[in-house]
Amino acid sequence: MSTFNTQNSVTFTLRHKYFQNGLQQVLQNALVSEQIFKVDRSDLKTIENPYISTSGTITQQAVAGTYTITAMATTEDSLAVADEVIVPTHIFDFETRTANFDLMANFLDDMMYQVAYQVDKFVLNKQLSLATGTYTTPAGGFTTAANIPVICSNLLSKVAGYAGGLAASPFLVIESTDIVGFAQAQVASGFSYADAALRNGFMTSYMGIDIYVIRTGTFVTATIGTLSATNSGRRLFGLKNLGLFASPRGIQYTEKEVSLKTGREVVAWAYVGAKIWANHAPLFVNITLA
Repeated sequence: MSTFNTQNSVTFTLRHKYFQNGLQQVLQNALVSEQIFKVDRSDLKTIENPYISTSGTITQQAVAGTYTITAMATTEDSLAVADEVIVPTHIFDFETRTANFDLMANFLDDMMYQVAYQVDKFVLNKQLSLATGTYTTPAGGFTTAANIPVICSNLLSKVAGYAGGLAASPFLVIESTDIVGFAQAQVASGFSYADAALRNGFMTSYMGIDIYVIRTGTFVTATIGTLSATNSGRRLFGLKNLGLFASPRGIQYTEKEVSLKTGREVVAWAYVGAKIWANHAPLFVNITLA
């Protein structure tokens, strides 16, 4: 192998390692989906989850020693990964040689966040579309401070009493413009909580609910890959680790030589799927802002 090719191979290996290391930080710090859904990065593109749809019948009666047998039934439920997110670009050789900063590292950083944001946008909109619980906020939604304890208590009542109950860690995903009411409600709360909110700014939990903030415009009414979302003006509430976020092998990256051009073509991509199993769908709430 020539010195040129050996150097290219070493450089690619180092860049690939940089991309993978940086990517893990992006996934852990930037993706809301990573923090609230169960993540599957196996090579499986179809994940099965059959569940009991008809249980045996319970009978309570005066002591007689007799009973009636009823059959149990199961229903098939599965997640098929059907979407991919791809971010390609091309970097000319002269751009990397004449730039006074590490252009390739900047490109890689940008690609990481683009792929991560698009994956997050798809997963959150998909899960919101699958939620079967519904709730409409009082007028003013989350931007009115007086609404916050009312909304949160109503949402908690929708998931309380199940086996997992509130111990399963309820979460609420809002957009950045929604924190107005939360911030006002938090600093108006009693004593130590209000003091902490005043010192530290917007706090990420309220009434036991973990609050995640995404950019305004993430919940959309639009086509996102295979999903036709109708989520503008909606928000998502649910219990952690009940929804599934599948991304076989995670986000991948490669570089290619390009015919008739100097430099490299750089591509990052990911396969992505999301699912709320049918028997858990009532524990996820599609919130409509009034």
